[in-house]
Amino acid sequence: MFKFWKKTPKPAEPPVAPAGEAVAETPASEAAPAAVPEAAAAALAPEVASYEVAAEAAAQPAVEAPVEETPIFDAPAVAPAPAAPAKKSWRERLSGSAFARSLGSLFSRKPKLDEALLEELETALITADVGVAASTELVESLRKRLNRREFDDADQLLAALRQSLIELATPIAQPLVVDTSHTPFVMLMVGVNGVGKTTTIGKLARRYQQQGLDVMLAAGDTFRAAAVEQLKTWGERNQVPVVAQGSGSDAASVIFDALQSARSRGLDLLIADTAGRLHTQGGLMDELGKIRRVLGKLDANAPHEVLLVLDGTTGQNAINQVRQFRAAIGVTGLVVTKLDGTAKGGVIFALAKEFGLPVRFVGLGESLDDLREFDATAFVDGLLPAALGG
Repeated sequence: MFKFWKKTPKPAEPPVAPAGEAVAETPASEAAPAAVPEAAAAALAPEVASYEVAAEAAAQPAVEAPVEETPIFDAPAVAPAPAAPAKKSWRERLSGSAFARSLGSLFSRKPKLDEALLEELETALITADVGVAASTELVESLRKRLNRREFDDADQLLAALRQSLIELATPIAQPLVVDTSHTPFVMLMVGVNGVGKTTTIGKLARRYQQQGLDVMLAAGDTFRAAAVEQLKTWGERNQVPVVAQGSGSDAASVIFDALQSARSRGLDLLIADTAGRLHTQGGLMDELGKIRRVLGKLDANAPHEVLLVLDGTTGQNAINQVRQFRAAIGVTGLVVTKLDGTAKGGVIFALAKEFGLPVRFVGLGESLDDLREFDATAFVDGLLPAALGG
């Protein structure tokens, strides 16, 4: 028995023998323990391999992750919250305007307080579309104070100009309040071609939707080929219903149907698009009156708000547009777009002086956050620094 037991480990030595070449200098008493981990590793190899395959299989669904596309699609509804800190300031948006550049360069020279400075200031204001009437009034007020020696330097003159501009624009800084006692509250969008009506509608729909209102859109621009499709795209993006008919349909009929549908659904807000038209086109302007009359058959107070969208780059032509649209349909509020970039910006003050109509919103860029409620102080801060060198 003892001999049999002693011969039993001998067959196990041949597998160790090849390894002996690698450990030729190692004593046999140390080489034997080294063979044990190799044998154990060989025994465990199938289990390790099976665990690796299982780990790869378990990791495979996490790589594909097709289900994650839905939350990503819904992300725009949550995006404004984290994006708020990165929103650009009024100064950043308006610093490139002609108003900011011309008046900024005028005061950056630390000019001498004299009549020549006032004349140069008046020219700069008129060139920036502030208008002759408003520019003359502003400069005359500064001239009187200068003659009374109220200003010691250009910094004080700049501060006085800023305050005068804020006082001129403050009365028209009236945010639009959607009266939910009207169901639905009807907002009619008007304006000439290319001012950004449809884009503004999409931004307004998102804004009021985030405030908890149920919104519907009416594709009343049945003349421009792509207008209906563009509004449908905004409706899909904001997940709001859009009432539309074929191209060339009667705009008043489309908006009438939309109002009926919004009332039956108990929605809060109906925003209706209209065809862009030149203020000199009498026939199309008359159609706006027809839309008002047709809506009056369902709601005597509709539309509750008529927003005229103006392009901030058009300058004094905006004055004529307001005058004509106001006569045709009774404009109750203004939206001035494209004030970022090369827009002169001074037209806001000209509109305030000429009409005194509320400026509900201004467009300072392309993103949803860049359609902002008009703030007179922030607007002037964006155009003029608080002090020389600021």
